[in-house]
Amino acid sequence: MQVAVSWQLSGSYFENCNCDVVCPCLLSTNAQLTSRPTRGFCDVGLVFHIDKGSYGDVPLDGLSVAMVAHTPGPMAEGNWTAAAYIDEQADDRQTEALGAIFTGAAGGPMAAFAPMISTNLGARKVPIKYQINGKKRSAEIAGVMQLAVEPLPTMREDGQMWAATGHPVNPDWLGLAMGVEGSTFNDHGMNWDNSRRNGHYAPINWSGQH
Repeated sequence: MQVAVSWQLSGSYFENCNCDVVCPCLLSTNAQLTSRPTRGFCDVGLVFHIDKGSYGDVPLDGLSVAMVAHTPGPMAEGNWTAAAYIDEQADDRQTEALGAIFTGAAGGPMAAFAPMISTNLGARKVPIKYQINGKKRSAEIAGVMQLAVEPLPTMREDGQMWAATGHPVNPDWLGLAMGVEGSTFNDHGMNWDNSRRNGHYAPINWSGQH
């Protein structure tokens, strides 16, 4: 009899897609991803950093994961092509745990995306440099990805605009942002530049059982 494994993590995430600001997905009812992307298709990168986390007795503190996806139409219609990148600092047990969480196999928020992926390009171990400088978030995978977002201009005292959109990553708080110049990806035959395109960021606080 297999014993259920409890897991939890907290940290931060950001994403950068090729839509104009603000992404039509956020205008879908409860962020159900039914709206058509502003260019008809979606090229998106998402990067996650775990400040503190565990999968059973496996610690996940300090590890990062990046995911990229291409969708030929509205995200909710599926047919995604997706790839993942796992922090090279993860050992074998940590890699297995991150795989379970970020494929959605262990439940949690990423399980909402799993049924939409029709072409899975797999995951590979790479060095991921994740940084938060003030309100700017950035991530680098040498030779593959250079992504960064900063909040949209606002008169708010905290310098941030946010919405409770129902986004699976954080349903209650999603910062509205824009990709900075040089936000690019090139791998698996996908090559895009999302500079000055739509971005989001949020704290993450997930848990589940597998």
